[in-house]
Formats: sequence, C-alpha cells, structure tokens
Amino acid sequence: MDTQIIVNRFYDKLLSPAVKERSERLILTIAIVSYIIHLVLVILVNLELIQIDSKLFKNPIAAIYTPFSFILLYEVYLLVFFLPKSITTYIGKQYEIIMLIVIRRIFKDIANLELDSDWFQSTYDLQFTYDVATSLILFVLIFLFYQRNAQKEYLPEGLSAESVKKITRFINLKKAVAVVLLPIFVLLAVYTLSRWISETLMDYKNGILAFENINNIFFDEFFTVLIIIDVLLLLFSFFYSDEFHKIIRNSGFVISTMLIKISFSEKGLVNNALIIGAVLFGYLILLIHNMYEKQEKPS
Repeated sequence: MDTQIIVNRFYDKLLSPAVKERSERLILTIAIVSYIIHLVLVILVNLELIQIDSKLFKNPIAAIYTPFSFILLYEVYLLVFFLPKSITTYIGKQYEIIMLIVIRRIFKDIANLELDSDWFQSTYDLQFTYDVATSLILFVLIFLFYQRNAQKEYLPEGLSAESVKKITRFINLKKAVAVVLLPIFVLLAVYTLSRWISETLMDYKNGILAFENINNIFFDEFFTVLIIIDVLLLLFSFFYSDEFHKIIRNSGFVISTMLIKISFSEKGLVNNALIIGAVLFGYLILLIHNMYEKQEKPS
C-alpha cells in the first residue's frame, strides 16, 4: 500500500475537522469538571477537612489554573492540526500557547499576592505585574501577527506542473509530521503526569512543588520537540523553495521558538522579556517577509 495513503488514513482519523470538534467538546468537559473538583478541594482545605500545603488550594481564584491546563492541551492539538495547512498559523498557535501559559500563571500569581504597601518589594507582586503587562503585549502582538498572516500573499499564476508537484509533496510531508507529532505529545503528557503522580506518592512536598511549576514540566519538553520539528521543516522547505525571503522567514520562526524555549529556564523579568522578544521577533520576520512578497508582485 502506498505510504501517502496510509498517512492520509491516519491523518483523517486523528486530525480531521470532525475529530477536532469532538476533541474540543471532550477537553471543555474535562476542563469544567476539573475546575469544579479544584474548587471543592479549596473549600475542603479552607474548612480544614483536608490538608494540602499549596497556595493553589487556598484561594478559589487559583482554581482557574486547573481548567486552563486542559485548555492548553487543546491548543497543543490545534497547533498540530494547523501544521499541514499553514506554517504561519502553526507558529501563531505556538504564540497562543505561550500567552495562555502566562495567563495561567497569573491565576497562580493571584494566590501568592501579598497586597501590602511594599508592592514593588515583593517578588510575587512583581511577577504578577510582569505577567499582566506581558499578557497585554502578547495579545496585541498576536493580533498583529495574524493580521499580517491574513493578508493575501502573492502567488504567481500559471505555476508549472513541477512547482505544483513540489508544493503538494511539502503539504504531504507536513501531514506525515503532524501524524507522528500528535502521539509524541500525548505520550509526553502522559509521562509528565505519571511522573508527577509518582513523585507525589513518594514525596508529597516535592510533588506539590512540581505541580506549582507545571509550566516547566510539560511545556519545556514540548518546545524542545517543536524546535526539532521546526528545524526539520526548515530543511525540507529548501526542496520546495529557494527564495531568500522564505528561507529567512522560516529560519526566523525557528529562532522565535528557541527564544520561547529559553524563557522556561529563566525567572522574573528576564522570562517575560524573552517571551515578548520571541513573539515580537516572529511578527517582525513575517512583516518583512510580506514586504518582500509585495515587492515581487508584478504591477
């Protein structure tokens, strides 16, 4: 049986619009249930019926942290879903994921707020301020990124049969990558969850600490995998096009993903600056790329 037929079958089973719609309903259901469970645990902790040594279980607002975690997983699915359709939309989904991570962190920050006169002396209060400002900036940058992406790019008429063949091969390649990528992310999520459960059972305090730093547990490895995939797509794109501005655009997107990955190893203002810098760099790369496309369009 032809390899592409097998890839298309798996693609239809895992990444079709119908599967996407079912996955959305499932994730939203899980998110709502997890939110209710977290709220119940908060109430039990406040009533001193159970004991959990974490601020995430003392403030009801912090309960939003849990459903956001599942919404983030759905965004990961959407990232893979859009990979074969558009490289720029695929990159945009990466930016949406890092923004949602920042927003989820805000809900955790709220649980740690000290609300005293020495606002700028408190590490937690400062981090809350950084995250709120970062989320606003990212929201604007992502809007601008998609706005540029929505602009009609120039596609020359009368493409040769060989050019059409190359484009089709590249799309089929991205489908194959998406089919492989989805189970990798599922296995990664299962592994990180099982590792946290194991750590919690063996050492309760370290398990709770790992839960509070869950951003670094899954998404650090997640963006490492994305860098590998982005580099592979960059290399394979040379078979599709040797145009300078497209090569630079794809290379710039790889650099943007790397900056996001590096941000997980930093804390405080440096972390926020790297995240904003990554998205800003990606937006400017796309902006300049579109200027090249416009310049090459015949009058």
